[in-house]
Amino acid sequence: MCEINKAKLSLRPQYHFQQSQTQTKAQPRPKPLLEPAVQQQKPTMPHNIDWIFHRLRHPSKLWYIVSQIAVTAVGLFSKFVLAFMNRTVVYNKDRLINLVAKRPKGVPLVTVSNHHSCFDDPGLWGVLPVKYVCNTFKIRWSMAAHDICFTNKLHSYFFMYGKCIPVVRGIGVYQDAVNLCIQKCALGHWVHVFPEGKVNMTKDEMRLKWGVGRIIYESPRIPIILPMWHEGMDEVLPNVEPYVLKWRKKVTLNIGQPIDLNDFISDLKSRSVPEPVARKLITDKIQQVFQKLRLETVELHKRRT
Repeated sequence: MCEINKAKLSLRPQYHFQQSQTQTKAQPRPKPLLEPAVQQQKPTMPHNIDWIFHRLRHPSKLWYIVSQIAVTAVGLFSKFVLAFMNRTVVYNKDRLINLVAKRPKGVPLVTVSNHHSCFDDPGLWGVLPVKYVCNTFKIRWSMAAHDICFTNKLHSYFFMYGKCIPVVRGIGVYQDAVNLCIQKCALGHWVHVFPEGKVNMTKDEMRLKWGVGRIIYESPRIPIILPMWHEGMDEVLPNVEPYVLKWRKKVTLNIGQPIDLNDFISDLKSRSVPEPVARKLITDKIQQVFQKLRLETVELHKRRT
């Protein structure tokens, strides 16, 4: 009898293990329908960047002084590279200048463009007059990859004072960088977004990231949305080693018509469309404009001698 009881006890752990396996197999974890990147493990930070967001949300007078110095130095350098080192032509430049300088007070500006080179920002802004490109109160806020631009304290200070916001790629749209862009839009500032989400070295057509849709949809005041497309920046600063700026390269920047989504967004809000759906629909609208603007700009670039 004792031997039988011992045999039963020895079987119990095995029985429970098999039962657990059966339950796990019968109840699979549901797959996310939207924003799979949110489900991924958060990338390892090179160092703590929380302090950067605090300073960008609450810039002091000293912050503005140092930022003005950094923005002026970078702005002049960008203008030298595009205007003197290389052959840059800008189509419809007045559209960008008028919105940077003369848009109604309190109305935010969101510019969107393709991303072909690490020098796209700040390089592209070299086409602006000095009084804007060298003005920390006028120049854009821009998201920059945390694992490239914010790898140590020195780099973090430089890009922070250059009005760059560290974005962590791979953790989705509900992160501090996107939240801060929405806050800057609420203040009526200019925010620039590369909706491809990375340097597109192959120049393939990519599905745009939905963060730009969330920024536009959740801004307390609907921003003016200005699309831009450029060609040739990857020749000014190639994406292969050695990473050295080149001379006499052909750069074409085409400023598109502002995208009027006021009625579209108002309708989405009046129907209480869920934010994940709304941000995708808004991003899709921008993608459609990008497709047309790209074809137009490529043709303009080819015609140049």
